[in-house]
Amino acid sequence: MADEVSNKQVIFKNYVVSGFPKESDMEIRTTTVKLELPPGSTAVLLKNLYLSCDPYMRTRMKLSDGGYLGVNSAFKPGSPLEGTGVARILESGHPDFKKGDLVWGITGWEEYSVITTETLFKIEHTDLDVPLSYYTGILGVPGATAYFGFNELAAPRKGESVFVSAASGAVGQLVGQFAKLLGCRVVGAAGTKEKVDLLKNKFGYDDAFNYKEEHDLNATLKRYFPEGIDIYFENVGGKMLDAVLLNMNLHGRIMVSGMISQYNKSEGSKEGIHNLMNLISKRIRMEGFIVSDYFHLYPKFLETVLSYVREGKIVYVEDIAEGLESAPNALVKIFTGENVGKQLVVVSRE
Repeated sequence: MADEVSNKQVIFKNYVVSGFPKESDMEIRTTTVKLELPPGSTAVLLKNLYLSCDPYMRTRMKLSDGGYLGVNSAFKPGSPLEGTGVARILESGHPDFKKGDLVWGITGWEEYSVITTETLFKIEHTDLDVPLSYYTGILGVPGATAYFGFNELAAPRKGESVFVSAASGAVGQLVGQFAKLLGCRVVGAAGTKEKVDLLKNKFGYDDAFNYKEEHDLNATLKRYFPEGIDIYFENVGGKMLDAVLLNMNLHGRIMVSGMISQYNKSEGSKEGIHNLMNLISKRIRMEGFIVSDYFHLYPKFLETVLSYVREGKIVYVEDIAEGLESAPNALVKIFTGENVGKQLVVVSRE
C-alpha cells in the first residue's frame, strides 16, 4: 500500500471581478494524498519545490477570462491554483520521465500534484550548477518571454533605443540586459526609487525613472528619448502605452507581453488608448505574443541564457517567500508593487 501523506494546498475561493486580488480570495487547506498513480496512468506524481507568482494569474481569477490564455482558463473555486513551478517526480507513468527527475512547468499550488506531461520540461543534471529556483524565472517562462519577445519578435539592431515598462520585474529586468548585450540603449520605468536604482546600478540600464513621480508621461518620454523610441517592450498598458505611441520612431516595434495596469479593472473601467493613429503614420508594428508559441525553441534559449548566467553577463534578482502558507501574500505583492525582482515561493528544498 502506498503511503498517504498530508497535502497542503492554496485554494481559490471565488472569482474576483475587479480590483486587486486579496489574500482572503485564497485559503490554505490541508488534505491527504496517496503517493501513487492509478494503474495505466500516463501522468506523473510531483513533489513541488518552487512556485512562480506571475501577473497573468490575475486574469484567471475572472470567470469571463477569454483573453490572455483563452476561453475556459479561469481558476475553479474550491480547487488549488495552478501556475509554473519546479518539482521532483515521485512516480511516473510516462516513458519520457522517471522517478527522481527534476522538471519545471505547470503544476498545482500544493505540496503534491498529479500532472500530465504535456506541460513539463525536464531539467537536465548538467544544468544544476545554477539554482533550481531559476527555472521559475530566468530559465523558465519569464526568461523565455523576455528572450523571445525581444530577440526573436522585435528583431533589434545595434544602437536602437529601447524602452521597457515594469522594468524591474521578472521579465523586464532581463529584457534590458538582453538589449544591452546587443548594443542597444535602454531606459526602464519602475514604481519605486529602490527599483530605479536597481535598474541603473545592477541590471545595466542606461537610465530609468519612477513613473509614479511623473505627471506627464509624454513629456517624460521625450526627455529620456529625445530622438524617439525604436522598440517598446510592453508590460503595463493603459496610459503608459498611450504616451509611448506619441514617442515611437518610424518603423518602431511594440512587443506586447502584458498589461498589468489593466488586470485589476472591470470591463467598463479599463483605460482606452487614444493614440493608435500613430500606428499608421509611423508604420509601427505592435504585436502581442504568448511565450508558449516559442517553446519549440526552448533548447536554443536555454543554451544561450545558461551561458550568459555562467559567464556573469546577466544578473537576476529573486524575491523569495518561504512556505506554501506564504503564497497568497506573495501573489498579492506583485500587484501592489511590494516585491523586488522575481517573486517565487519555496514549498520544499528537498
